[in-house]
Amino acid sequence: MAAVTAAVLAMEAAMLVGLNLFLGKVADAQQMSLAGIDPRAMTVSAVIGAVLVGGYVLGCALILVRTAVRDVPPRGFLRIVLISCAVVHGVLGAFSVGLVGWLAFLVMMGVLGLLVWSLTWYGEAMEAPAQPAPGAGRPGDGSGISAEPTGP
Repeated sequence: MAAVTAAVLAMEAAMLVGLNLFLGKVADAQQMSLAGIDPRAMTVSAVIGAVLVGGYVLGCALILVRTAVRDVPPRGFLRIVLISCAVVHGVLGAFSVGLVGWLAFLVMMGVLGLLVWSLTWYGEAMEAPAQPAPGAGRPGDGSGISAEPTGP
């Protein structure tokens, strides 16, 4: 599952970079300005945004490739990065309904579903079972009781 999600995120990263570069080219060709910002600054900002967004999504894809190859769930910071990617997809999906349409929403929710599935795929079953403390017996044999019961 992690490998499939990584492939989807890699394609998404390429599409996001292409879209940002295209929008930067359009802003440059039409000499667009927003609130008096220099049109060249808007073009450079679009390119920087393309690199940052593409790098972030591609980084998440690389984390998932590592997860798929090692067959070990991501922990710590890597898990937080994947969770943040899932949150970003949820927020972008909510915004995309009004701005782009329901198809974009469905695509974003599909990627969100893949991310959540990849995060929960390993779950508790992949973690090592808890070992009993030294000197503790099996449950129910009474060896773990430290005091005799008092009562009638």
